[in-house]
Amino acid sequence: MRITLLANRDLPSNYALNLLLPRLAKDHSCALFLSDKVGGKAAQHPDLQRLQFLEQTLCNDLLFPPLDRLDATGELLTFSGLGTWLQQPWRRLNDPNSEAGLSALSATRPDVVMSLRYGRILQPEAINIPLQGVLNLHSGRLPKYRGVMATFRAMVAADTQLGTTLHWIEDASIDTGRIVNTQSAPLDQRRCYLSNVLSLYDLSCASVIDAIDAISIHQDLESSQAEGPSDYFSFPSAPDLAAFQANGCIWADLDFLSATLQRYQPPAWDGTQLDVSKAGLAALYRTALNPEAAHCRS
Repeated sequence: MRITLLANRDLPSNYALNLLLPRLAKDHSCALFLSDKVGGKAAQHPDLQRLQFLEQTLCNDLLFPPLDRLDATGELLTFSGLGTWLQQPWRRLNDPNSEAGLSALSATRPDVVMSLRYGRILQPEAINIPLQGVLNLHSGRLPKYRGVMATFRAMVAADTQLGTTLHWIEDASIDTGRIVNTQSAPLDQRRCYLSNVLSLYDLSCASVIDAIDAISIHQDLESSQAEGPSDYFSFPSAPDLAAFQANGCIWADLDFLSATLQRYQPPAWDGTQLDVSKAGLAALYRTALNPEAAHCRS
């Protein structure tokens, strides 16, 4: 079966793709398109700019390029390194509903489109391209946390559960399609935001594989419309971000971030590497951003 994946060019997407692609590629033909960001506007609030640095700049601009230049691989692969599991190298797709975007999607001849953290809203013409439909892995429990940064919302609300929802995309509305399954785990407020986000994919990628495998043997996926209170959340406002900090929440624990980024580097690595030790990341963070306002625990 032909699977076209839509994701965002960030660390959580890359981590999820590292879990998904090796298993999908065993039985299916895979193509990958990446958006450059979620939404149409650049992050304005300093806290969101810090998060963008942690999720995107560190990897896309600092860590991945030297690894790709030297064809160096670790336990986890860069976006380019993931090409070993793809029929062709990944491509940017920031305008999936344009004539060129629709043509690019159609050219992959997808049976299923699988979306996770993708930065654009698909319109009906794009949704109708795959023969079997479009699945989306939403990083929150639906319908309670529709929209972006559901993990952030759960942490601010001091919720007891984190979760993901695998659902169909049936129209251009956001996070409203029929639900295939929901995975939940206790929310540990002692963990940083990035740790909680990445843990979602350890929890949920197996359910994505199971769903796609079921579709490939023509099994109907049981699904149902979401029930219960529904809220839609856009990007956090200044009061939301203040509440996050007041709850003692942080974007990234440097020990966790260092351990994660080291998984991309080969065991023996020369002096061209980015220093992703705890001390190295702290220095890099101070250089790149305002340390007095940083939300990293040193």
